[in-house]
Amino acid sequence: MQWFELKNWLELSTGLDRDSLHIYAGVGVQLAVAVILRRSLASPIPWLFAACVALANEYHDYSFISAAPNAAQQVYDEAIRDIWNTLLLPSVLLLIARFFPEWLTGEREQGNAPDRSDENASLK
Repeated sequence: MQWFELKNWLELSTGLDRDSLHIYAGVGVQLAVAVILRRSLASPIPWLFAACVALANEYHDYSFISAAPNAAQQVYDEAIRDIWNTLLLPSVLLLIARFFPEWLTGEREQGNAPDRSDENASLK
């Protein structure tokens, strides 16, 4: 089965449009690479894999355009939209994990934790 046929099959069998599949693929690749390589989402490595997969997919799609002048511009516009859809959520996850990790873990930094020693003393 060719790559294009596989993408069509995924679209038909899931009932999702291609834009949605791009979003799931970007996050899926990022998470899978993070697990396989045992890297945090704060590492740019999983994001770079997602970016490489998105670019390779769009290169593959672009290589099949027809010779019509308007077709090239249309495929280019779709490629930009597909890359945007694929990398937006992985980029957000990378930035949150890197700069605001407490949003993902629910833990506060040691310096910002409230002092509860007075509360514990009054309960005794």
